[in-house]
Amino acid sequence: MALQNIGESNRNDAFYRYKMPKMLTKTEGKGNGIKTNIINNVEIAKALGRPPSYTTKYFGCELGAQSKFDEKTGTSLVNGAHTTPKLASLLEVFIKKYVQCYGCGNPETEIIITKTQMVNLKCAACGFISEVDMRDKLTTFILKNPPEAKKGSKDKKAMRRAEKERLKEGEAADEEQRKLKKEAKKKASTNGKDASSSKTSKNHTSDEDISPKHDEIAQEVDDDEDDDDIQWQTDTSREAAEKRMKEQLSAATAELVMLTAREEEEKKVPKGLANGDVKTEKPLEKLVQEMKEHLKKGSPISELKNFISSRSDPPQDVMDALFTALFDGVGKGFAKEVTKKKNYLVAATQEDGSQMHLLNSIESFCGKNGNEEAVKEVALVLKALYDQDIIEEEFVLEWYQKGLTGVDKSSPVWKKVQPFVEWLQSAESESEEED
Repeated sequence: MALQNIGESNRNDAFYRYKMPKMLTKTEGKGNGIKTNIINNVEIAKALGRPPSYTTKYFGCELGAQSKFDEKTGTSLVNGAHTTPKLASLLEVFIKKYVQCYGCGNPETEIIITKTQMVNLKCAACGFISEVDMRDKLTTFILKNPPEAKKGSKDKKAMRRAEKERLKEGEAADEEQRKLKKEAKKKASTNGKDASSSKTSKNHTSDEDISPKHDEIAQEVDDDEDDDDIQWQTDTSREAAEKRMKEQLSAATAELVMLTAREEEEKKVPKGLANGDVKTEKPLEKLVQEMKEHLKKGSPISELKNFISSRSDPPQDVMDALFTALFDGVGKGFAKEVTKKKNYLVAATQEDGSQMHLLNSIESFCGKNGNEEAVKEVALVLKALYDQDIIEEEFVLEWYQKGLTGVDKSSPVWKKVQPFVEWLQSAESESEEED
């Protein structure tokens, strides 16, 4: 069965994991009794996590035609002759309105009907609640025919197992694309053999240039050995002794002056702040300023990795400075800004432990700085970074557990990221059960 990615925006993503069958239609009947049969509507609806009656009714509402879904036979009929591309375009609109999360775009949502008879979508990934436009005709049908209440996690697991089965069918196409890329790389490597030969000749010349340096080092060693023959003597005359005494007294006086200056500086330190706190605060502000200046230069992102690795500051301070320099003053729209500047974060998370540093910087930026608008979107930020393979599941779970038991366990960040973490944990437990 041919598969395609769910959502128009993900059409060209070869590694997108949410897929559905391509629509198949058939025109039946003649004259006034002509109808369009959506042959695989049940499979499509199952992939979207929606009742097939919803998609059938939506087609009828948008086309102004009568529609009917037979529960026993699974037949979906829409009166009139309608082309497959036309129905497929309507299905994309349905996905955007009634399937995809309005926050992160994830199609793993659940329809919820509120006490005030409003249709909402709850995202299992980021926890965002999307409010559906109640002026749409399909909302009336949904209120009259609400989705069946899920019995528990078993239903979710069954849906994900079915989804993974469909993914396996699409892996063959992905494997073919990878083979083509490997063949292209092999061709490029054969063309680069001539260039490698020129590099080897350069290396020979560089070896010749190194030899004079060895001669210089040998001369320095010889000079040091010559110094061993010199006999050193101390002038014990009265005049020389008086001169050395004066130098020692001046050094002691200077040390006393420096000691009194340090005591005066310590007195100026505000009460409640240790000397270590003052010393660590100024370098961090300076590091943020240096990071901003580096970003303002417009240097390629590839140079950012070299700039970070050249710093002698603690890795966590460097990551905090980079995150502050990139998103200083950002509140509402935090998730969009992170998505725009994701390449900077990719360059900064190449070393071991850098993913945990990034997660700590996110918590510090949102929680410790009291950025309420950023806190609201922190789950969307983690979802975006997870989808882009910038942060991995194991580090997110470890970071979350440390946060709940750490000093800042009362931070509002942990409450906001809880739905995303639970989503990761449920996916992990299902994969273990399948194994």
